[in-house]
Amino acid sequence: MTHPATISGVVYWFRNDLRLHDNPALQHAIALAERHRTWLLPVYVHDTALQLTSPWGFVRTSEHRLAWAAMAVHDVSEQLAALGSQLLQISGDPSQVLAELMTRLGASTLVCEDIAAPYEEAHIQALQKGGREVQTVWQSTLMAPDQLPFEPHDVPDEFSSFRRAVERHACAPAKPAAAITRLPARPENLPHDALATHASTYTPLNDPRSAFPWSQPAFHGGERAALAHLAQYCSRGLPHSYKATRNGLYGADYSTKWSPWLATGALSARQAWAAIQAFEAQHGATDSTYWISFELLWRDHFRWLHLKYGERMYWQRGLSDAPLQQRAHNARGFERWRTGQTGHALIDAGMRELNATGYSSNRLRQNLASFLIHDLHGDWRAGAAWFESQLIDFDIYNNQGNWLYLSGRGTDPRGSRRFNPDKQAHDYDADGTYRKLWL
Repeated sequence: MTHPATISGVVYWFRNDLRLHDNPALQHAIALAERHRTWLLPVYVHDTALQLTSPWGFVRTSEHRLAWAAMAVHDVSEQLAALGSQLLQISGDPSQVLAELMTRLGASTLVCEDIAAPYEEAHIQALQKGGREVQTVWQSTLMAPDQLPFEPHDVPDEFSSFRRAVERHACAPAKPAAAITRLPARPENLPHDALATHASTYTPLNDPRSAFPWSQPAFHGGERAALAHLAQYCSRGLPHSYKATRNGLYGADYSTKWSPWLATGALSARQAWAAIQAFEAQHGATDSTYWISFELLWRDHFRWLHLKYGERMYWQRGLSDAPLQQRAHNARGFERWRTGQTGHALIDAGMRELNATGYSSNRLRQNLASFLIHDLHGDWRAGAAWFESQLIDFDIYNNQGNWLYLSGRGTDPRGSRRFNPDKQAHDYDADGTYRKLWL
């Protein structure tokens, strides 16, 4: 679509980028409004479709996931107000309510981050088909597309090949952009009713057993808590112990705990990367600090695979050409798994923690997914949908990529990954502390 010569009002749609630091898409919207001497209105849409029932028979987004997102929205709203702006919150189908809002305000342009997933892309396409000018900015990866040593659609399928190419060419993320400290004026004709306004409300879960105690102020869902957590994690020297502790099952310090903030965009991946680089410069690089960067790169790889393969990431056969096993989804087994009633103590403890808190360790997630796929013969897509519903750190790229990986329908040349739950319990919960905690 040709960009209009004159911009008459800019709507900025916050999606999974609920922050003011390192937000190139928001910076682009600000620059656009200032260059054309027009107003800017930040908007967040509470997508009502995400609260409907999934094809697998349960609500698509749990109360605790909605609460976590609401905390991030509330935080960015307060920060925008402090800068003299306003975050308008509306509910409904994003493409419909945004189109109606632009019409009511006479806005010519909508700016937002680019998300390479089918559901999210469909909203952009619907707006454009309706004649709306939409400018998207790719910003959720460490490197911009033009920083890669290959074209984004030619990204290596295997993570190891991707990582080696990036490291061989010394690709490095750009320095995180400074936090936004000024915003253009909001529109003068903003109606008080402005569609169906929706105030963010949330009730943090208060389970003292949680490995991510987000009822505590230090684990609040907003950007300010995210940056404070990043700073304290580094100031306490924890990056040097990460590799040794990352497979822990309980406690707040065994891993970075960045993922819930990364998922809503309250924390930028580039900001996290920069913090580790600064830590290494001051305290020295180790295998442990490298491993954090390694896992941030893996997060990137799943994003590039989405950009490359699109809807294939959601097919039952996934990205693999191997024949599908002809067996029906074990619906009864899935229900036992979903409710933590499989009879295997480690799996049931993990599922009960997930359901009660919206969080689970990475080690356990791999075990939970493996058990559903390989022991109960459940459809991996049902498991992915349950994780989508429950996880406060749900990230469409990571979730889909990891379930494909464990089911053998991804790009791993070694095929499917089955974890022996008995051995895993012995290796990571030898004294049964975790199982006792949740059972």
